[in-house]
Amino acid sequence: MTETPQQTECPSWKLSGQFENDGPVRHVLVDRSPFVVGRRHDVAMTVTDSSVSGCHAELIVRDDNLFVHDLGSTNGTFVNGVRVHDSTQLNPGDLVQFAQVVLRVGVDRPATQCQTLHNDSSDCALALIQFDKLMAERAVTPHYQPIVTMQGEVFAYEVLARSQLFGLSDPKTMFSAAAVLNLEAELSRILRDEGVSGGLPLPGAHLLFVNTHPSELEDVGVLELSLREAREIAPHRPMVLEIHEATATNAEVMRQVRDVLGELCIGLAYDDFGAGQARLVEMADVPPDYLKFDISLVRGIGDAPPERQNMVARLVQMTLELGVIPLAEGVETQADHDACAQLGFACAQGFLYGRPAPVHKIARPAAVD
Repeated sequence: MTETPQQTECPSWKLSGQFENDGPVRHVLVDRSPFVVGRRHDVAMTVTDSSVSGCHAELIVRDDNLFVHDLGSTNGTFVNGVRVHDSTQLNPGDLVQFAQVVLRVGVDRPATQCQTLHNDSSDCALALIQFDKLMAERAVTPHYQPIVTMQGEVFAYEVLARSQLFGLSDPKTMFSAAAVLNLEAELSRILRDEGVSGGLPLPGAHLLFVNTHPSELEDVGVLELSLREAREIAPHRPMVLEIHEATATNAEVMRQVRDVLGELCIGLAYDDFGAGQARLVEMADVPPDYLKFDISLVRGIGDAPPERQNMVARLVQMTLELGVIPLAEGVETQADHDACAQLGFACAQGFLYGRPAPVHKIARPAAVD
């Protein structure tokens, strides 16, 4: 019996990434050969970035394989960071760079486990390349989420970082890339400065909650310099510095931080209380101005069993007895808001009151009944 040869599906090569600064992620099929890339409008793929030459490079499909060839561009073509001079073969997951524009090579065909790993690693590599741009150009767009009294009046905003760079859209991905390069503290400082600067148009009397990264507590002197920069940006803005409750365990360090904040007229908040081990006793040594109860304690509290509600109520009462303002994070429903008000919370934050938004899009939320 003669077996019928199994046909192999021809790959459809594509390029993915941001073709313009702050543009959306696009996927472009290499639908011809040669496939010319450049800034001119009559080439196969037009890239408007000024660093790209008119006819920058060409892609050639040969025996189902993809090759890139530089066309004498001014700023060069690179594959995985190495400048190419001759025709160079491309593989799925490779990073091909036309001057300053970095794209990922992909292929439309049934994915294998190996291919999935290829894509994951290349996504990480692309994020690292983009991270360098984020740091150099401070390419972040601060967003602001309202914090309200239990009567629904906005009195503060928390700064939350966002970016339109491919692979670095939120703080989690930003700090993942920063961790590889040991730049978490530097990234945190940039996000804080940009948040304070971007928040200048907000109402002057409103508090601005700004964040720290745990690594910043390793050197209070450097943190102090960063906070002085923030204060110089907005000399009269009431501010509160958020520190994760799990990193606020060294009383001596926290006293130093508290002294610096007092000199700069900046308040203190412990964030994510209850996400790990609650440390009310330790917090009594250096009490904050605000204690932000983690979303894990707040979400669904309106429909929670009495035992859970009583437990949260006791924690709120102990917080108040320490002279600290309890703040509920992650309030998303009216039922949770009503329960938080009944349990004694003084203020709250969550999607019910407003989602994070750029400063120019912020509208005053309606008061909660």
